[in-house]
Amino acid sequence: MIQTSYNPDVLSCLANLSNDEVFTPPNLVNDILDLLPQEIWSNPNAKFLDPVSKSGVFLREMAKRLMHGLEIQIPGKQERINHIFKNQLYGIAITELTSLLSRRSVYCSKTANGKYSICETFEDEQGNIRYERMQHTWQNGKCSYCGASQKEYDRDEILETYAYHFIHTDKPEKIFNMKFDVIVGNPPYQLSDGGGTGDSAKPIYHLFIQQAKKLNPKYLTMIIPSRWMKGGKGLDSFRQEMMKDERLSHLFDFANANKIFPGIHLDGGVCYFLWEQAHKGVLENYYTDLNNKVVHSTRLLRSEFSETIIRDIRQESIISKVYEMSNSTFSNIVYARKPFGISADFFNDPQKYTNMEYSENPKDGLCKIFGVKGIKGGAKRVHGFIDRNEIMQNKESIDKYKLFFSKAYMTTSTNPPKIILAKPNEICTETFLQIGFFETAKEAENCLEYLNTNFSRALLFFNRSSLNISQETFVFIPMQDFNESWTDKKLYKKYGLTEEEIGFIESMIRPMEINTKEENKIDKI
Repeated sequence: MIQTSYNPDVLSCLANLSNDEVFTPPNLVNDILDLLPQEIWSNPNAKFLDPVSKSGVFLREMAKRLMHGLEIQIPGKQERINHIFKNQLYGIAITELTSLLSRRSVYCSKTANGKYSICETFEDEQGNIRYERMQHTWQNGKCSYCGASQKEYDRDEILETYAYHFIHTDKPEKIFNMKFDVIVGNPPYQLSDGGGTGDSAKPIYHLFIQQAKKLNPKYLTMIIPSRWMKGGKGLDSFRQEMMKDERLSHLFDFANANKIFPGIHLDGGVCYFLWEQAHKGVLENYYTDLNNKVVHSTRLLRSEFSETIIRDIRQESIISKVYEMSNSTFSNIVYARKPFGISADFFNDPQKYTNMEYSENPKDGLCKIFGVKGIKGGAKRVHGFIDRNEIMQNKESIDKYKLFFSKAYMTTSTNPPKIILAKPNEICTETFLQIGFFETAKEAENCLEYLNTNFSRALLFFNRSSLNISQETFVFIPMQDFNESWTDKKLYKKYGLTEEEIGFIESMIRPMEINTKEENKIDKI
């Protein structure tokens, strides 16, 4: 048998810089470019910009399409190459290293005017793939352009500043002094703000989209984390802006980022979109891939009953019915972070809380405190006892019944960790969210029973976007009278859910394996 040799695409084999700066696989690039109108590849005057070039893959794949589309108009191969690279394709690299990598991918030479460059008309080394080292503009300890922390990013000249050129200027149009028909790319996602990564880092991808819109292209498409649809630090105004923007024509939303970025985990998933200057109205195609179920819909992003985006259209009728029949949301009895003023690291480093008496065993004058000890992946729930007189925050609920709900668990899980039903004289670290405080044990038990229903768990899941949940995550769940008990059957009837809507909830919520009613009964004291 004759074996066909396999020639892998080197750009599909690159290791990612980090979860913050992700290289885009060539097959994904082409899926994104497929959103653009076919005729644009036959337009010799169309101009394309990648403002966040890392590997050069967007520019390279656009060059391939233009080479084919302009074959009749510019039949000479070398003349066509020269025209496309000199007059149509432009990039702004995010670092000096990626500028060299991008030129190597696009021009086949790290210098645009080098001996091996396939374009013969460039007179300088950068060509149309520019890199200029930028500095942050510090005001009150933050960059006025990207919000980066001066403490974190005011660096020595030899270190990377992460001051990206495209968003660190008031006049992005001056970089190339021209108008672009198409802007496309995969921007950096976030910067550390000194508090860590993930949820505690500062998103910046929205700044690239807002800057690109200022250039008023005919088409804009970028791939970004999906977290903006539900939450994200500092993203509220951006979300409202996107929800109202009727120039969005297509949106492809994947709950599992690993589906299109192999080996990458991004809480809340990832999405890419097409923004068209001439489009006005509903999204022609909202493609949603949640839990391996693909749903297409034609819709607006905004709705009258939610400040966030309903990612799965099948959820909309359920949320709408609940909203219309609710006078109050359950989020009103969910406390903000750090309910008693005790940090999550209390059990890892209790010595730093020298002002508090601490004991591993019960003792008069001490209250029981729940928390977590260990590091990510190996942490376990623990409890101890501290001086209740040192608790200065939320003191009124110390002697009440309440629930402690784990602040973090997998975004794909509909089955939260066991909820702690706390008695009087029991508190928690910021590892947990505190839910309510109740005068009687029965009210607390009924509230716990309610949170364990498929109905409540589904509404919580509908509004999740990241590993950490917050007070706002509970906003879809309606408030109830906890002087009575609640079951799914009772709730489905109260809100008039159809068999189809009930079936949707039941199909996505796994059976409860923990939090049975009996094991969470409070011993009467």
